[in-house]
Amino acid sequence: MMNCELLATCSALGYLEGDNYHKEPDCLESIKDLIRYLRHEDETRDIRQQLGTAQILQNDLLPIIAQYPEEKMLYEAVIRLLVNLTQPALLCFGKVPDNPTFSHHFMQVVTYLQGYKEAFADEKVFGVLSEKLYDLLQLDWEQRQEEDNLLIERILLLVRNILHVPHDPEEEKNVDDDASVHDKVLWAMHMSGMDDLIKFLATSQEEQQWAMHILEIISLMFRDQKPDQLATTGQAKTVKEKDNESRELEILKQRELAAKKKRTFERGTRHSRFGGTFLIQGLKSIADRDVVCHMGVHKVKNYSHDCGKKIKRVPKKKQAAKEVESKRRSALNVRLFLKEFCVDFLENCYNRLMYVVKDNLIREKAQQFDETYYLWAMSFFMEFNRVHTFCPELVSETVSIRAFHFVERNITNYYEMMLTDKAAASSWSRRMHLALKAYQELLNTINEMDHAKDGNLRESARVIKCNIFYIMEFRELFLTLFRKYDATKQPKSFLKDLIETTHLFIRMIEKFSKGKNNLFVQKKKPRRKRPKAKPLPTSSEKSQEELEEMWKVTLEQLGKCAEGQELLPDDVVPFDAASEIPVEEQRAEAMIRIQDALLAGKAAEALVLLRAAREVWPEGDVFGSSDLRLEDESQLLRQVLFAKLLRQPVAEAEETDEFRDEEIEEEETESVRVRESEFNFLDYLKRFANAAVVKPYILLLKDYRQNSTHTNHCIIRMLHRLAYNLKMDALLYQLSVFHLFNHILEDPAASSYQELVKFCKYVLSRFFTLAANNNKAYVELLFWKNIATIQEMTEGYRKDDESGESKKGPTWSSEEEEELETLYLRFKEEQGDKDIIDNIMEHIKNDLRTRKQIAAKLVQMNLVDSVRDFKRVKKGTKIVLWREEQEMELETLFVEFRGSDDVLGNIMKRITCKRSRPRIIEKLISMGLVSDRKELYKKRRKLPKAANQEEEEDFRNDLGYDAVQGSSEEDDELDEDDSSEDERGALTNKSTSRNAAKGDGQKMGGREPDPAIPNLCCKLQQQGLSGPLLWLQNCLNRTADKREDDGTSVAVPLVPLSEENEDAMEHEVFQKLLKKVGIRPPADEQECFWRISANLNVKQLRKIASAISLQDVGGEAMEEGEDVGADQRSEALRALVMARERNATPTKGDNDESADRTKRAHEPTSGSDSDTKSYGEEDKPKHLVKRSRLLDSDDEMEDRAEETVEVKALEDPDPDSDVSDSEVTHRLIKRRRRAIDDDDED
Repeated sequence: MMNCELLATCSALGYLEGDNYHKEPDCLESIKDLIRYLRHEDETRDIRQQLGTAQILQNDLLPIIAQYPEEKMLYEAVIRLLVNLTQPALLCFGKVPDNPTFSHHFMQVVTYLQGYKEAFADEKVFGVLSEKLYDLLQLDWEQRQEEDNLLIERILLLVRNILHVPHDPEEEKNVDDDASVHDKVLWAMHMSGMDDLIKFLATSQEEQQWAMHILEIISLMFRDQKPDQLATTGQAKTVKEKDNESRELEILKQRELAAKKKRTFERGTRHSRFGGTFLIQGLKSIADRDVVCHMGVHKVKNYSHDCGKKIKRVPKKKQAAKEVESKRRSALNVRLFLKEFCVDFLENCYNRLMYVVKDNLIREKAQQFDETYYLWAMSFFMEFNRVHTFCPELVSETVSIRAFHFVERNITNYYEMMLTDKAAASSWSRRMHLALKAYQELLNTINEMDHAKDGNLRESARVIKCNIFYIMEFRELFLTLFRKYDATKQPKSFLKDLIETTHLFIRMIEKFSKGKNNLFVQKKKPRRKRPKAKPLPTSSEKSQEELEEMWKVTLEQLGKCAEGQELLPDDVVPFDAASEIPVEEQRAEAMIRIQDALLAGKAAEALVLLRAAREVWPEGDVFGSSDLRLEDESQLLRQVLFAKLLRQPVAEAEETDEFRDEEIEEEETESVRVRESEFNFLDYLKRFANAAVVKPYILLLKDYRQNSTHTNHCIIRMLHRLAYNLKMDALLYQLSVFHLFNHILEDPAASSYQELVKFCKYVLSRFFTLAANNNKAYVELLFWKNIATIQEMTEGYRKDDESGESKKGPTWSSEEEEELETLYLRFKEEQGDKDIIDNIMEHIKNDLRTRKQIAAKLVQMNLVDSVRDFKRVKKGTKIVLWREEQEMELETLFVEFRGSDDVLGNIMKRITCKRSRPRIIEKLISMGLVSDRKELYKKRRKLPKAANQEEEEDFRNDLGYDAVQGSSEEDDELDEDDSSEDERGALTNKSTSRNAAKGDGQKMGGREPDPAIPNLCCKLQQQGLSGPLLWLQNCLNRTADKREDDGTSVAVPLVPLSEENEDAMEHEVFQKLLKKVGIRPPADEQECFWRISANLNVKQLRKIASAISLQDVGGEAMEEGEDVGADQRSEALRALVMARERNATPTKGDNDESADRTKRAHEPTSGSDSDTKSYGEEDKPKHLVKRSRLLDSDDEMEDRAEETVEVKALEDPDPDSDVSDSEVTHRLIKRRRRAIDDDDED
């Protein structure tokens, strides 16, 4: 019963009198009320059903838009209501309901929609819509309002909704060439000119935003049509078509005559008035007696044990997939109109529209699953173009390598989703079928181009074939689809298209490979990790006697090397150039390598390593002097052999590799090796010699009567390749296959299937020839066979002791195999945390079976294709989004454990919401807490410094090396390295520079600023870069203040805003200064600025800034070469060293350090008036002169006076003053920072 309010609202619309509709004054408000009611309907869509029952659309809405199109507000409201009422039932309910109640409501809504579609099959209604759409499209973009665009979209959606309504097979019992409701709607669109407007929207460059709507409408227009039938509409039948029809009639005639003959033989010449009971000799019953037959004698031949048995019900999950598509031949006038539409669309619209749609799909401007319309249009119109008049230029947009890649990627995606999303497997299967047909039509088009008369077309086809045959994914696609074919989810139409496409692809690649003897293709193989070699025992693990014995053997080998009996290797390098460790720091590793070579008995390699290391590290004669003789070198090798060298622990030394392996394993990225090899067609064909591939072919061959001639030819051609070309006819030695062959041979119309009959006779003759020599061949008919079984069947069976299976694994009894198969089929469809093997291992009776044994047995029983199908599911968190409190927790943990050896490990242990390593690393990088994942690697532990120094000094003393000399030489070496650091930076890795910068920051954290900083500052001031030095000092102080206030520490970029600072950042000496103070260069292409290291704390930053400020003043004083002599310079340097020593003492507090630092900073300026004048005016750099001009206000002069007073107070403290030195110092520093900040802002 209709709702009272809804009934009153419908009554207020108006009434229909004859052909005229009279609307009520409240018509517009009533329509708006209906829209509001529909917005608040319940889950059963009760409002929609009540409006459908009242036939509001047929009796009110359509007459309103037909008679009142000039009333804009009313017209727009009615169109809006029509779009809502006609939307598909699938959108209303979300999915096809499983509940019987909701399923009833779903079918009811579909019924009302079918009534709406019949009402729209009116030229007058579509005429009104076409006129309104035409008027809107005539408006320019400047004149078109937002309401106009919205109305255009609603009209297109209304047309889409009407065409989307499915037909009712019960009501429309139409035959071919009869007009259905869908045909009537199409004809109404044609008569009203709506099809011309659709073509205009498809080809117009200004109307690109409607491209997806237009493509969807076109796909719904042609959903019942076959492109090959449509292309031949209106043409006379070809000779081939006439022959096919004659052949079909002949087959029907032969079967009818055979059936008539059979009925004649069933009736005897004399009627038997007695039914009788007979015994069939030779046919045993259950009781081991002859079968008792209660039927006439003429029917005995048709007797079977299955007679009278109840047909076993097939479960719903195991039922074959149903065909969804139903093609029919429309009325002739409709087909002619659609053919004309296709021709115009190909000539004017196809390339343009497909380009726009592809662009929307790539840029993700379309909705989900909109790519299916693109795939349908590709297959439909390319086939129409190929059959009608083949013109490749009309479909050039979709004939390319990119089109092949797009289709192949979608097939793979749909295939994977069909395996994972089992609830919607049928939907994914239909989408995969569309993509497969598009792929098939691409191959057909390339094949037609290859046979064209135009040489340019043939060359284009050759280039495309080279690319698709070269890439491995295109060749492996068909094998994958065959092996994973599931008849319960994929219909036979999909299998038919798959077999025909495979036949075409194999034929093309066979022809292409025969024409070229050097066809190279791409192959990918996964890299297998080699087992790690066991570490050699060190000298500390061996006794003194064992080392003496080894040294005797080593001496003999060295003697042979001296006599030339043993050649020295020439490919030994003492350092690893690809390592992140600098070459200078690999000296200890080279010593360890020499010792390892001696322990392994490779004296020649150890000798070459010693000589090569001497050339790389000549300083200090650690590896001996350059003029050593062989006797001296042997003594040096003896010392190396007996020395107890420090070695890194193996587990910690390989921490980085383990971290990388774990990360790769968690991200499930397999390392593959890509190589090229010459293509062999027979090797490729052998990939199809598999029972999993043959089964789908036999399944489709069972429908040989319904199959087309071409489909049967494709099936037999593949089976012939396997049986004849590869000599693998034993693959077809199976009872079900022979049963099918028997049906084909006994078919009354067998003469029409000459190819099938010939192949069946060939296989059967081969089998009987084999059975004459192998009496077990008849038993082998019960099983599908693999290649190993075929070899045994044809060449002879191996004995148990010769068989490799008896040695590899335990045997399985028949009961255990049945149990395993039952458990596999039971847990195959279940979804859970555990995989199939884990569930089988829990329920199998024999607890001794391992996971590997069960997987191998399942493969052997042909239940699965490969052991790789049972890969364990990675147990990882599925959390993707990070909440704000989680980010704050991560940042807190990072700040807390930044200085630890294992930052990431500590974070993962303490974080509340558990996540994988890659997710945490990715988040830390995105938050800017780290710039590279290598900063999170676990640091190697180092032994205490004292132990290292003692043992190293003892070893150097044994070698005659002076430790003091070595340390000084190392310092000189470091200076030389600093001078050539920029030259090495162009040759070293980015990661190495980043680690080096990070190491500088860490070194600054544990000691005073580098002594080279004052010298660098002096050089920079002499070159006129005092301004950038003050800017650098200001940045360091501001960073220290910020870290002191916030309590957090992140890398801060140095952003130069003035030209002077930008030039300084490119200066070689200034960059050296930055590296000395712990500022690292840009790590990679994504970083543009140098950054203050996060490893520097507040105290270290202020120490560095004070060093720069000290040299800021001292350097300027040193510029006055005329006033300051050599004695004063040396005295100032001596005072600087003493001040650093005082700062380094632990008894001093922070206030004393800051006071001393401030005092030292102002000592040069508190000398004489001339000094002050020269500092203030004469020798001041340009930016300081500018700054002095900017500070000419009275307030700033007062600040200067106060600053001078405070400096004097600091120099001559008053014992009666209440202000401490530290307060004066901090006040002075803050005022200077404020002045510098003002300078930077100006």
